[in-house]
Amino acid sequence: MACDGGAKEQEGPSPASAAPAVVAAARARARARAKALRPPRPRSRKGLGVRHPLKLCRFFATAQMKANARVREAGEATLVAALAAAQKESERENVEVADISGGWKSEDGSLNCGYSSIRGRRPGMEDFYDIKSSRIDDKQINFFGVFDGETYKKTDADFLDAVAEGNIQVGSTASTAVLVGNHLYVANVGDSRAVISKAGKAIALSDDHKPNRSDEQKRIEDAGGIVTWSGTWRVGGILAMSRAFGNRLLKRFVVADPEIQDQEIDGELDFLILASDGLWDVVPNEHAVAFVKDEDGPEAAARKLTEIAFRRGSTDNITCIVVEFRHDNMSDGSPPSANQS
Repeated sequence: MACDGGAKEQEGPSPASAAPAVVAAARARARARAKALRPPRPRSRKGLGVRHPLKLCRFFATAQMKANARVREAGEATLVAALAAAQKESERENVEVADISGGWKSEDGSLNCGYSSIRGRRPGMEDFYDIKSSRIDDKQINFFGVFDGETYKKTDADFLDAVAEGNIQVGSTASTAVLVGNHLYVANVGDSRAVISKAGKAIALSDDHKPNRSDEQKRIEDAGGIVTWSGTWRVGGILAMSRAFGNRLLKRFVVADPEIQDQEIDGELDFLILASDGLWDVVPNEHAVAFVKDEDGPEAAARKLTEIAFRRGSTDNITCIVVEFRHDNMSDGSPPSANQS
């Protein structure tokens, strides 16, 4: 019995030796349960071209920053270019606005004249002005003109002869004023214009020769021509004036005969404005008279008119003459000789 009992005791492990194994098994089971409860890691999907969501956010943020930088750089470059262009335009305007200006006045101050002529936005200068004074048969004659002072038909004939060989289709206009005694004679061909201020009111002494003027259109059509619309009314669809020097191919319809008006010089006649269409295209008669009134003398007024026309966007040469009548210095109603100052 003693031997059997001893044998049985040796068959099973003792409590002391079994304790480490139990603890190890318990730890293993705990690790297994913890592993089973842990969420799986996302598998790499590089082969499919798909990135982790956080990396995608960073990628798009970087791309947006780069795009914003490019837009900002482009905007800055555009702004710099615009400022440079504006500066060049400003510099060009400052150079072009004061081409030629000056004044004339009579010895006793009864006539005071100012003139201004600028090239403006045209590549070349085609306007011309003329101021002359002479005595004929004991009468003082003063001449003011935008274009020139030859008689009109002779000028047209000379003009046509000068371009006959090349058959060049060019032409010009003119508006002139002649003061003889106490009479002012104004002659006009084309769309240059003469305007006076009488008792403060603007009065046109010439009517622009436009093809759609009823009398001009009738004259053109009676001569076999036509007047059509092409951006503006034109003779034969070409010329926007019904009277002018030159223009050989249209000479049958576009005559150079001037229209002449006679205005008596009295105490109500303040001043005369002669100007090319570069002024009248953008400055109405009433505005021109008002601007002259606001200036100190005709020289300043002439410069002001050309400057305003340029600022208002005139695309042509701009030339004007302002003649002021100072009646308190006129002893016999006949303006004396004008001398350049």
